[in-house]
Amino acid sequence: MTAMSSTPPLPGRALVQGAAQAEALVSGEPLSFWGGYDQLTGEIIDRRHPLSGENAAGKILVLPASRGSSTTAAVLLEAIRQNKAPAVIITMGTDRFLTLAAIVAEEMYDRTVGIVSIDADGFASLAGAREIRVDSTGIVTRVA
Repeated sequence: MTAMSSTPPLPGRALVQGAAQAEALVSGEPLSFWGGYDQLTGEIIDRRHPLSGENAAGKILVLPASRGSSTTAAVLLEAIRQNKAPAVIITMGTDRFLTLAAIVAEEMYDRTVGIVSIDADGFASLAGAREIRVDSTGIVTRVA
């Protein structure tokens, strides 16, 4: 069993409900899923992004926001269909494109990817996290 961190739980807003405890991939840089995320493998393929080469499938991805346009939603939707999406995506503020993809995936594929919004202070406290737990209400806990 993993020891609990002394960091208090962070109140998040569940834009799309989803719960997971998983390895965390945390970056202070936005990510364009169009050309930056391989929907067939889950690999972050933007070679200029700090998480380049990491595989986000089944993990908790922490980003300030997505970058780009509605194509982000299309790429994430396909990643969800292929079972290569993150389990939960935590953003700073509301990311409409990621939220849209997760809502459509629930309707079309009956698959859930949690989308949680946290404030800037909460986001900053996740820097360097290795494992995170998110409950279905949006409460975020840094485990390690």
